[in-house]
Amino acid sequence: MQNGEDLRAKAKEALAKKGTYGKDFELDRYDAAPRDLSPVDDLSEIPDDVQKSMVNVGILPSGEGRSGSMLFMDNTVVHSSTRKVDGLEMLSTRQALAKYNGLKEYSWRLVSPDKDKYTARSFLEDADGYFIRVKAGAKVEMPVQTCMLIGSDKKAQEVHNIIVVEEGASLDILTGCSTGKHADESLHLGMSEIYIKDGGKLTFSMIHSWGKKTGVRPRTAIQMGANAQFVNNYVLLRPVDSIQSYPVAYVNGENSSVKFNSICVSHPGSEIDMGSMAVLNAPGTGAEIVSRSITMGGKMIARGRLVGNAPRVKAHLECRSLIMKEQGITLAIPELEASVPDVEMTHEAAVGKIAREQVEYLMARGLSEDDAVGMIVRGFLEGGIKGLPDALKQEIDEAMSSANLGN
Repeated sequence: MQNGEDLRAKAKEALAKKGTYGKDFELDRYDAAPRDLSPVDDLSEIPDDVQKSMVNVGILPSGEGRSGSMLFMDNTVVHSSTRKVDGLEMLSTRQALAKYNGLKEYSWRLVSPDKDKYTARSFLEDADGYFIRVKAGAKVEMPVQTCMLIGSDKKAQEVHNIIVVEEGASLDILTGCSTGKHADESLHLGMSEIYIKDGGKLTFSMIHSWGKKTGVRPRTAIQMGANAQFVNNYVLLRPVDSIQSYPVAYVNGENSSVKFNSICVSHPGSEIDMGSMAVLNAPGTGAEIVSRSITMGGKMIARGRLVGNAPRVKAHLECRSLIMKEQGITLAIPELEASVPDVEMTHEAAVGKIAREQVEYLMARGLSEDDAVGMIVRGFLEGGIKGLPDALKQEIDEAMSSANLGN
């Protein structure tokens, strides 16, 4: 393992390294968002406009039905609380680094500081975030909720999250990310390292709602042991300037499985480059990547890559997209790679439009044209994604309604 000085030197060199995909952001335009905001003991005490932003991405200020809550505003952990749940630990990343002697086994091991300028900036700024750990054998029944909110305009939010699900443990995490009403032109850099050990289970669901001029650059990697399960759900329905995301799961233990599900809508002026990759390194492992996207006049790129490096691998990749307006652009890029003969990997991609006869059929049964189109859109976006948590289904439905996707 490289020492801290070597990593810092490499990170400094990478500050000029553009990301592989997506629009290039000039980091010098964005000062670091504040790190010294005042903490709050109860999320219901925060301003109403902030609470509204949280609710829009599925975060409940009351904390009802949640095992724990964390609010990361700008670059400050302003709230962190957990119920008395055996085996659950939630701290800020900096607190965890201090408590566990630098988290040398987990910190900056899956996401390299010199991957690109965005990881380099986060590393050099000593980004804070959340550390969530579930101890071996613990089954956390209610989900943990975390919120990443940018409240300052023309600022950069740098986040470094670490999640550890130990042997035989299970957890659901619901993360909502958004910008406040005065922070439209901002930059979010979110680094997440996720470790799921033998027999561990994690469902990680994200709802994003950014400003129209916000740039978003998450960098996520997952490492999985034997008989582990990971489900990643991602939802983006509202306008954004540019988002580019490509989480990678390294499935290193036998009989483990990973699923990436995404639901995205690209509005005029938005450039969305979403993808995911599963590297299947052990026998009997499986992966599924399902993407549903709509362009309402923006640019939508859907990537997916499956890599089979071991026998008895089974994996499927599916990208489907609708074009709702003439100016919209959509691009599907499915990739399969195998290095052994005993694998079963498939992919399918489709781009199209809503059939007029479907709309007319629903209108003949009493729906307005807008309501008919909205119903078809909802069915399309949700149709191919199985096993969504009930709470997330409700949040998606509410978000679709407020986004007025039928128009």
